[in-house]
Amino acid sequence: MIELSNVSKSYGPNELFSELNLRLNSGNKIGLVGRNGSGKSTLFKLVLGEEQADGGEVMIPRNYKIGALKQYFDFTEKTLVEETALALAEDDKFSIYKVEKILYGLGFSQEDLEKEPKSFSGGYQIRINLAKLLLTEPNMLLLDEPTNYLDILSIRWLKAFLKNFDGEVILITHDRDFMDSVCTHTMGIIRRNAYMIAGGTEKFYEQLASNEEHHEKQKIAQDKKIKELEDFISKNKARASTAALAQSKVKILEKMDVLEDIGYDTTLKFDFNFKDTPAKFLLEVKDVSFGYTKDNILFKDISFALQKGETLGIIGKNGKGKSTLLNVIANDLTALSGTIDYHGSAVFGHFGQTNISHLNKNSTIMDEIHSTNTKLPESVIRSICGLMMFSGDNAKKKISLLSGGEKSRVMLGKIIAKDVNILFLDEPTNHLDMDSIVALTKAIKAFEGSSIIVTHSEELLRAVCDRLIVFANDEAVCFEGTYDEFLEKIGWDDDVVEVKKEKTIKVNKKESKKLRALIVAEKSKATSPLKKEVEKLEAEISKLEELLDHDQNELTKATNKGDNNSSLELLKNINKYEKDIETKFSALEISQTKLDEMNKEFEKRMNEA
Repeated sequence: MIELSNVSKSYGPNELFSELNLRLNSGNKIGLVGRNGSGKSTLFKLVLGEEQADGGEVMIPRNYKIGALKQYFDFTEKTLVEETALALAEDDKFSIYKVEKILYGLGFSQEDLEKEPKSFSGGYQIRINLAKLLLTEPNMLLLDEPTNYLDILSIRWLKAFLKNFDGEVILITHDRDFMDSVCTHTMGIIRRNAYMIAGGTEKFYEQLASNEEHHEKQKIAQDKKIKELEDFISKNKARASTAALAQSKVKILEKMDVLEDIGYDTTLKFDFNFKDTPAKFLLEVKDVSFGYTKDNILFKDISFALQKGETLGIIGKNGKGKSTLLNVIANDLTALSGTIDYHGSAVFGHFGQTNISHLNKNSTIMDEIHSTNTKLPESVIRSICGLMMFSGDNAKKKISLLSGGEKSRVMLGKIIAKDVNILFLDEPTNHLDMDSIVALTKAIKAFEGSSIIVTHSEELLRAVCDRLIVFANDEAVCFEGTYDEFLEKIGWDDDVVEVKKEKTIKVNKKESKKLRALIVAEKSKATSPLKKEVEKLEAEISKLEELLDHDQNELTKATNKGDNNSSLELLKNINKYEKDIETKFSALEISQTKLDEMNKEFEKRMNEA
């Protein structure tokens, strides 16, 4: 369908593409990965004709319609439904149905349909552009970070829409789970050319690592060959008897296609610094309610206690009060009623869009991070800057010159600069690339303190959250369980993206869901000790197997060397490891059987509820 042949593109000395080749076939849905600055957005511009290639061809079939998400607004109609309907073909018989279906899917309510488009926030205006794009039904969709302004429900809807979309898609997103769910292929710009495979991001990075390893071996062998040729030429070019042979080696060297160094990317890698605390519970929230006026209550009577080491996720539609709740807990806003009690040893770090906007634009990165903890020496501040991928002179950049992703990394650096035992993180994955999100996820999981996270990333929720506060149906409720347990046992109401159901049906459904929620909470409490025991035994077995494997390899080496003393010592270790592994496997089998029986019993109760 679309083909790029030997395409080259540079901006000054920065060469993005060199003889890039790419062919997209019918039905291909491509996830485009890579660091910021690798050329992803430029590739979009070449396909759209917004930029011209320095060399090569971009071939697009006649009458092939390409649609891209606009980041600017040009609304002319008085109502949302009229503005969105402009995108429809004139002969579409089901226009209003299609318009409403997509708008509901993207999080607009029935009341929103008659509102003026310009009255919506910037994030919702992006959604209007997305709705219009989807209604045009192009042959190909080019989507650059389409989930940035969506909540969980809208992301889930868009995921389903794109799965069923008949045309082609090229998708740029930091949301790995979203990309893997939607895309048939994964592609990256590697050494200024396109590298694409069928399958998801995990397969792509595994294959890329294998290719890079092979390339590195070839490079080492070639460098050795070049050195041998150069040494031969140097020694023999001046001798009459060997000058001709030396000249032939020169020609071989000139014709050689020299392999490039891989040039590994720097990767965000860090840990949050934990401030030790004797507290079992670091924070207790009792009957907290908030509204900007008494007639406009966002949430009421929220109560929970935050235990050391656990992570609480706050989820739901945008505009319902998730970030506001976090700001109330962090004392940035004052509750209308209720109490928030911190343990005396509690110290928190707060990452949020409001905090990012408060960064001093005239400060350098180093100065901004240093302002968080003025006791730290310059060497430590530079080290933190390096961890956040601001090495050398980059650490002296002014905040005003940074991108959204770079400012997010500065905020993370400010939190790392002090010891904390609670993390408040509001949409921490926004503006971060995939590698940075992986690093952030690892840091949260490794943190010994507690965390409260507002996020629309289902991948992050699954990875780190132990329980949830769910904003849905005009209320906020606590759920004692993981995100997957929430989806399995309760889930999002059907009426969040469709026309409202009859009240009688909703009441019955709500009662059933409350009963199921109680059962899930009981199950979580009852099975938690066994789950931890199983995880502990599995980790211990894995460690013992590593030690066993290591000593078996060492025994082979010692035997080959005839080192009897070492061999005897290693044999003792091996026998001990094997016995320990057998003992722990027996314990694991008992614990796993008990856990399975308990899960079956709770499953039976769920089916009866």
